[in-house]
Amino acid sequence: MPLPAEKSPEAQSAAPAPAIPWLLLAWCAALLVITYLPILARMVSQWNNDDDMGHGFFVPLVALYVVWQMRAELLEIVPRPSWFGAVLLLWGAAQMAVGMLGAELFLQRTAFLVSVVGAILFLGGWPLLRALRFPLCMLLFMIPIPAVIYNQITFPLQLLASRVAEIALTTIGIPVLRDGNVLELASQKLSVVEACSGIRSLLSLSFLSLVYGYFFEENRTIIRWLLFLATVPIAIAANSFRVSLTGIISEYNPELAQGFFHSLEGWVIFVFALVLLVACHRLIVRITEVLSSRRVPA
Repeated sequence: MPLPAEKSPEAQSAAPAPAIPWLLLAWCAALLVITYLPILARMVSQWNNDDDMGHGFFVPLVALYVVWQMRAELLEIVPRPSWFGAVLLLWGAAQMAVGMLGAELFLQRTAFLVSVVGAILFLGGWPLLRALRFPLCMLLFMIPIPAVIYNQITFPLQLLASRVAEIALTTIGIPVLRDGNVLELASQKLSVVEACSGIRSLLSLSFLSLVYGYFFEENRTIIRWLLFLATVPIAIAANSFRVSLTGIISEYNPELAQGFFHSLEGWVIFVFALVLLVACHRLIVRITEVLSSRRVPA
């Protein structure tokens, strides 16, 4: 009886590589969404009611679009399932239980991301997780900052914006007296509240800088990091300018510093911050090109 012929190395190399179980990944994603549905629904409600988290609606949509853009690269990945993913899934479940028992929303919401990472690692392995690291990191921006950290950030920003506004108003000849985050003008008293701290524009601008850097500087990671770090001074400068402008406008017409006009002013300043971000990008690229041209070839 003839023995079966052994496959040649060429035939073995030509064998199709195992494909990533996309259907199973989709099934696990659906189970995770169902499991975390009350937590996710409450987070979406906060996006709708909290002006600081208005960008949360766009975060998962942009992350999914980035994954769709990477589909050709993802289809070539050979899955290497890791049991460490099961450990992360158990960790996420335990963290969700602790968060629900302690009524800690941040623990509950980050548990969802831990479970998503665990499912990807358990079914696709480290190669798939490395490929998806950027859209997964983007999902952090859809989770509101814990109240303890939020208060530690907003109050110093309020003081900084009011201090800059005091200097600006005094420089142009408008008398002002500052008491903490309160500016006392001749016509009225302006209070730099949490909504005017700049945290809203800082969060939204940081997320937009990630998206902008991904699409315009995909191959230069250092420039993407510089753009992301530049959002901090840009957001602070833009918000300080907004508070100063509000003080100037209120001296001529107090009604223009309230209601619809105040909100419109915020949108205009945010667009101005976006323009500054693009200008900063062009400046960084220009400096990089000059430094590269001055390098002496080896």
